Amino acid sequence: MTVPASPHVMNTYARLPVALVRGEGCRVWDADGRCYLDALAGIAVNTLGHAHPKLVPALQEQVATLIHCCNYYYVPDAELVAARLAELAGMSNVFFCNSGLEANEAAIKMARKFGHGKGIARPQIVVYEKAFHGRSIATLSATANPAARQGFEPLLEDFIRVPLNDMAALRAATDGRDDVAAVFFETIQGEGGVNPARAEYLREVRQLCDERGWLLMLDEVQCGMGRTGKWFAYQWAGITPDVMPLAKGLASGVPIGAVVAGPKAADILQPGNHGTTFGGNPLAMRAARETLRIVEEDGLLENAQRVGEVLKTALAQALAGEAGVKEIRGQGLMLGIELTRPCGALALRALEAGLLISVTAGNVVRLLPPLIMREDEAREVVQILAPLIINFLHEAE
Repeated sequence: MTVPASPHVMNTYARLPVALVRGEGCRVWDADGRCYLDALAGIAVNTLGHAHPKLVPALQEQVATLIHCCNYYYVPDAELVAARLAELAGMSNVFFCNSGLEANEAAIKMARKFGHGKGIARPQIVVYEKAFHGRSIATLSATANPAARQGFEPLLEDFIRVPLNDMAALRAATDGRDDVAAVFFETIQGEGGVNPARAEYLREVRQLCDERGWLLMLDEVQCGMGRTGKWFAYQWAGITPDVMPLAKGLASGVPIGAVVAGPKAADILQPGNHGTTFGGNPLAMRAARETLRIVEEDGLLENAQRVGEVLKTALAQALAGEAGVKEIRGQGLMLGIELTRPCGALALRALEAGLLISVTAGNVVRLLPPLIMREDEAREVVQILAPLIINFLHEAE
């Protein structure tokens, strides 16, 4: 592989030694012409894979028509996308922004304003161990990763941190308090190691929030947009949040973020309370409108569920009996393979073998392929990845 030089781009990423220049479907090519199977989708962004034949002409048409106008004016596609998201989510309205970080930042602001509206001087937000919500000061304060937080102190206060899937811990941390405004967590923790909130836990937290008048805010930035086989991961539990940050896969690669609000939160933000320059621009809205349409027309929710099960089953079979494999977890096309030792080296080894993956939380191989992935491509992922994992584990013996 040719190692590209990049002396003028700030050194904020530990990049792998490859420059990707072209994509088609679930395949990408580097500057040397080498092909890779994409099981990462730009970290859950490329919902429709690369150069989708229905998406490309729509974006070309939009670029030739109107890319941007400011939010002094109405954007027709923004209303169409907002209405569709509200319908799919069973919620009320949407604020558009540019990224998951911005969506989560807006959610934090909504929780605080909601609390102040109830007369709470310092509203508290319950957040979670292993959470990741972004890298602004506010979202970093809600994030649990010590490595991400280090060097940026002092962070914001007024967050109460509890473990995931532990109702007793949530009650113990909040019983007797009248200053809690919201509970905020990822339906499936992505950066924290692909840790799903159990359906029963989601239902219990929903009930507790209703009893105590809190907002339930579910971060679906990574796990939403059909990745689990439903539009939103919380739908597997049969509940609806009050606030849902969304981003990544909503526009199939065009930068976007959204905060979807239910009735309890729909009117928290009023003119002057929040805003963005680029959020809701015509290009992003066209990309989101087409993504929603194509996912539905092409049956990609069902595909994510079916192909995800093929992928998970094939991984379990290929890695059966390996003592170093602690657990394979996740849902649909969001899977994590937890190993018993740090495995960051596997990202480069997979790249060298022609496969794009990531390693998160130090010891979890994360798979987030495009929702268009076929069953044969899922089996190809396993054919490449399983031997790499087995060989890696045996090196430590």
